[in-house]
Amino acid sequence: MNASFAPSPVEILRLLPEIILILVATVIMVGEALRGTREARPLGRIAVGGLIAALWASMSVWANPGFGFHDAVVLDGFAAFFRALVIVAGLLAVLMAQQYLRREGADSGEYYALILYSVAGQCIMVSGTELIVLFIGLEISSIATYVLAGYLRDDRRANEAAIKYFLLGSFATAFLLYGVAWIYGAAGTTNLIEVRRAMADPATTPSYALVATAAGLILVGLAFKVSAAPFQNWAPDVYQGAPAPASAFMSVGPKAAAFAMLLRIFVTAFEPVSPRWLPVVWISALATMIVGNFAALWQTNIKRLLAYSSVAHAGYVLVAVVANSPSGTAAVMFYMAAYALMNLGAFAVVTYFSREGERYLEIDDLAGLGTRQPVTAALFSILLLSFIGVPLTGGFFAKFYVFKAALESNLVWLTVLGLLTSAVAAYYYLRILVIMYMREPAAATENLPPQPAGISFVLWTAALGTLALGIYPSLILDFADRAAGVVR
Repeated sequence: MNASFAPSPVEILRLLPEIILILVATVIMVGEALRGTREARPLGRIAVGGLIAALWASMSVWANPGFGFHDAVVLDGFAAFFRALVIVAGLLAVLMAQQYLRREGADSGEYYALILYSVAGQCIMVSGTELIVLFIGLEISSIATYVLAGYLRDDRRANEAAIKYFLLGSFATAFLLYGVAWIYGAAGTTNLIEVRRAMADPATTPSYALVATAAGLILVGLAFKVSAAPFQNWAPDVYQGAPAPASAFMSVGPKAAAFAMLLRIFVTAFEPVSPRWLPVVWISALATMIVGNFAALWQTNIKRLLAYSSVAHAGYVLVAVVANSPSGTAAVMFYMAAYALMNLGAFAVVTYFSREGERYLEIDDLAGLGTRQPVTAALFSILLLSFIGVPLTGGFFAKFYVFKAALESNLVWLTVLGLLTSAVAAYYYLRILVIMYMREPAAATENLPPQPAGISFVLWTAALGTLALGIYPSLILDFADRAAGVVR
């Protein structure tokens, strides 16, 4: 190999978290093949250890930021933040899944390896500065999550979810890849910084039609990944059919990485032509908030309700993207952190409460939970209030910073309409609180088993983390403010 193409030790260290994740996932796969009839619990512990090591590596290598591998990847504050976020999401998803998999008779190392491979792909997505590298990271993450959706092979709901997710996801990926091909034809490069230079240079400005087509195709692919309207229809069916811990992971990790990738591409490469694509994202943000919140009003299944809630929250994040400013980027980062805690905690309750075969998934099944499981109900209530955006919760400041960034960019109507849809959302979240505390206990809340340690840890972490972000938002916001400028 030509020496000029050999990466330096520093460049390799900048990818240390991804290297750890892939190596540990491979060890787990080999261990699964060798374990025979022995239980898979040690493999789950190895996965937890690997994720903690990757998180430590992510924080350690941040001391030496910079580009690597011929400017194909970058370690900056933005990448470090989202890399830590998706690793934590993977860690909590593994912890809540261990008892669930044993309960369903599906405990094996494959599940944990898939989580680690998916997180590795997401880490590449948040740090890539090359469209080809971003695409590879997206595919690593997506293929693993397709399998996770259908992990319970004997469950028809999981099979249907996996098929829908795979087919629709493949079409979305094809759009994105076609857009990459068009931008290469227009700018002669797939490096985001070089694309931006080509867009900004009057002497080399590509054809508007080529650029618009490329941006549109890439936006379609990423809109699917973040479940933004009009490409959100897959989310309710997939979240409902997939195993609850897998739904929790899919609703947080891939979504956060896709938003990071969207910002990398549009705020960096397509910034010179932002007046052309911002109106499209404006419309998508509004449609996503409306569709997500109004569809959630009619749901009786808790997983479908959380799926439409996830759609609505994608709309709020898109409002910050439309702001197209450093404060908007920082708002996206803060919102995704708060949203990750809220959603993982909510799905931890679903994982615990639904019991074997996920029999109890109706919202009415939660009746009397406040009486029979007061601690679980109280922690769940904190998360629901955060979803609404009640003060002293992370959800309040998440929405505050999003709409503040929008107003600073003179997006008055989008802010007003977003606040109105947020008011609609209060109804279906408060409805769950009413059912838990003001209804006679249902049969589903009788004889609840002891709460597993992993689920308790996730639920307490999510609730306390949500309160911490509501009381001390500067824990994340200060870093997000410093990191947001590097994307531009």
